[in-house]
Amino acid sequence: MSALLRVTPAGGRLCVLLPNGRAVAWYDPDGAGGPGAEGRPGAGEGGRIYLVHERLRDEVLAVLAPYVTGDVTVGPPPVPTSADLTRLSLHPDDDLAPNRPGEALHARLDPLAPPRRLARDPHRGARARLAAQQTVGDALDGLESAGWRVVHSVPLPGTDHLHHVAVGPGGVLALHALPARGLRIVVAGEGVRAGRAQPVPLLDVVRHRAERAALALATVVRPVLVVVGAARLEAVPPAPADVRILRDGEIPALASLGGVIKPVDVDALYASARDRRTWLRA
Repeated sequence: MSALLRVTPAGGRLCVLLPNGRAVAWYDPDGAGGPGAEGRPGAGEGGRIYLVHERLRDEVLAVLAPYVTGDVTVGPPPVPTSADLTRLSLHPDDDLAPNRPGEALHARLDPLAPPRRLARDPHRGARARLAAQQTVGDALDGLESAGWRVVHSVPLPGTDHLHHVAVGPGGVLALHALPARGLRIVVAGEGVRAGRAQPVPLLDVVRHRAERAALALATVVRPVLVVVGAARLEAVPPAPADVRILRDGEIPALASLGGVIKPVDVDALYASARDRRTWLRA
């Protein structure tokens, strides 16, 4: 049987799979746990092999032998939560968690050669949008220790995308990144003016995307506009009551939001948000 098992890396662990792709064991060098073990007692107490089927113990130990260092504990995996089961059942093509910030733009820009002169780059606008989404995405990923989970570049039916969906103790946020490096941004009513350009009804776009997210996730989703790199940000009263407007440097302050969603519900909503099929309802 050991000749039929294969070992593949999975999120910092090694997963032992049957030929049909079914997982039968995980080896965690740091003992952080198998699926659903995050934050549970015993995590981080040395190497551990989580064995799904006791009858395959000898075969699993044999195939993992070249990778195991030091003493390890062998035992059953933690009992998974419903969110864990949803995550584990996802086909890789349906799992949005690996998406990079600006994934849709990466697909367009990565095959292109770097421009010789930035001023003549026909894709300058797309590159600016990608940089803005990367800045916001990196800042959102930094909220993980505060209990937030983020999915980047969420595809909606048609050609539209949500730049970022963040799920955490403070609720569910749909964030739109506006590139504004060195510009003066003025928000007046529904219009957003960047520099000397004509105002555009960007708040309505951000609001509409959050409404689509709320429909897909069946929960309240707050729209957030993040202005990236602006020299000045001005809002002409009255400020919009339903769209939160932030500078990119203010994203870490979201970690202080809480009291809206329980941790178990954060996990369940994140499991739903990372499933591509969820967004077919948007």
